[in-house]
Amino acid sequence: MSTTPNTTRPQERRGAPLLRPTFVRLWCATTASGLATWAMPFILGLAVLHGSLSAVGLGLVLAARTAGFLVAVPLGGLFADRHSRRAVVLWSGLAAAVASPVLAAGLGGSIALMTVAAAVVGVGQGACRPAFQALTAEVVPVEDRQQANAALTFSVRGVTFLAPGLTALLATVTSPQVLLLVTAALWLAAALLPRGGDTAPVERPARAPFHAEFIEGLTEARRHSWFLAGLGALTVVIALGYSATNVLLPLASRDHYGTEAVLAGALTAYTAGALVGALLVARWKPRAQGWWALFGLGLYALAPLSLVFPVGGLWVFAAYAVVGLGVELFNVPWFTAAQREVAPDKLARVSSLDFLFAYGLAPVGLALIAPAAQAFGAQNVLLACAALCVLAPALAALAPGARDFRTPRD
Repeated sequence: MSTTPNTTRPQERRGAPLLRPTFVRLWCATTASGLATWAMPFILGLAVLHGSLSAVGLGLVLAARTAGFLVAVPLGGLFADRHSRRAVVLWSGLAAAVASPVLAAGLGGSIALMTVAAAVVGVGQGACRPAFQALTAEVVPVEDRQQANAALTFSVRGVTFLAPGLTALLATVTSPQVLLLVTAALWLAAALLPRGGDTAPVERPARAPFHAEFIEGLTEARRHSWFLAGLGALTVVIALGYSATNVLLPLASRDHYGTEAVLAGALTAYTAGALVGALLVARWKPRAQGWWALFGLGLYALAPLSLVFPVGGLWVFAAYAVVGLGVELFNVPWFTAAQREVAPDKLARVSSLDFLFAYGLAPVGLALIAPAAQAFGAQNVLLACAALCVLAPALAALAPGARDFRTPRD
């Protein structure tokens, strides 16, 4: 088992991660990048309402961003293990910051220009994700990483909770173009704020061809059976459970309850539950933490189950709140375990596999759920997704090391 060298300065070891200036800068940077990432599709949606962008154009631009993200995630992992993680964050953030004004310039004019700019924004977004994950392990000692990861995920959920209202409020006094320029400033902050780690720098071996280094990352991931099993379970839950609820929740809100309030309430309850989960797991370190994390992931089954029959809006809200809490019970120990167990010089590459598979297959699920619901019925699809959301984490719990998310020693 490989761990990051822990040579943090004595004065930096005392107190919570948010008392360390290096982590505070990283936390602000990840929060800025998360806000910029979330805001872009929302702002473009407002542009559709304003008539400066068509629905078809919106689809093309968002598809280009997703494509850029998927291409850049593995490359970002390679570069972050080959070079300074700080440098990868810098250049990926700068790329997104430069492309965002170009995106604003194309709004209402050239869809082609917007598509290219959105792809570059996606590249910046994708490249910085594994670098941020690896940089967290560099600036925070092992014993404090669970709190650090909880603080990071709390900021992400906080952005999701507060940003819609703030963005809609700003949209009443300014244009989508100006809001896109605000995202450029956020990306600039994400690029410039982080600093190097307080721990000893990761020793990087001599460079090998890119394909060889990518295979090294795969080989490292295969060393950790619990990681492969957990990643498989996470992929199933996101590709099926998450996609099913995103596609069918609006339909259930309309057909069962005749109002969009259930849709809005469920999403709000999910975010509120996730915020509570992040606070809970910041200090809670139970025995068999890996099993607890997989149990939390399996709670996602409640989301599709709550949509099968018109059980009442309050039950839907309660189910989504529990689901949000469960997701954070999984996320924080999952990230913390990867930072602890994976070889430091391969952490970014392994993290890129996490993001690539978990989120890269989500569009496939989104594309297939609606046709499946038409062919087999929405209730049957929801029940099948709920069953798989339970089965996948349960099977992952059987993998070696899954009990504690620790790789067994040879």
